Amino acid sequence: MTAKISYADVEVGTELPAQTFPVTRATLVQYAGASGDFNPIHWNEKFAKEVGLPDVIAHGMFTMAEAIRVVTDWVGDPGVIVEYGVRFTRPVVVPNDDQGATVEVIGKVAAKLDDHTVRVDLTATSAGQKVLGMSRAVVRLA
Repeated sequence: MTAKISYADVEVGTELPAQTFPVTRATLVQYAGASGDFNPIHWNEKFAKEVGLPDVIAHGMFTMAEAIRVVTDWVGDPGVIVEYGVRFTRPVVVPNDDQGATVEVIGKVAAKLDDHTVRVDLTATSAGQKVLGMSRAVVRLA
């Protein structure tokens, strides 16, 4: 597959469709099973609070993966992601209720680079707080 977005059709400042991702305790259990990361801060409220967290928190790699979905959904092919990195700035706190938490992600083309690549800057927030910093992806477009 190749990107469904053309390099020629993208300009600096192009905004990607924003997305909101729900995160519940069930989501965290599923991710723990898939990733093998069973750290109790991701499922045990008592333990999370004992180590100084406000509550159970989402896995950092889960949050990172949800954020890049904005880019992969936009381009249509995860294989065109050349590079991706983030800094974890705040945890996504996931309360034990029917609502859980949400991660809101917006993306914007920040630069057109060589070889039909663009840099997309992502902003991920939860509960009004930025949860990822320096979240950037380099994508090779058609």
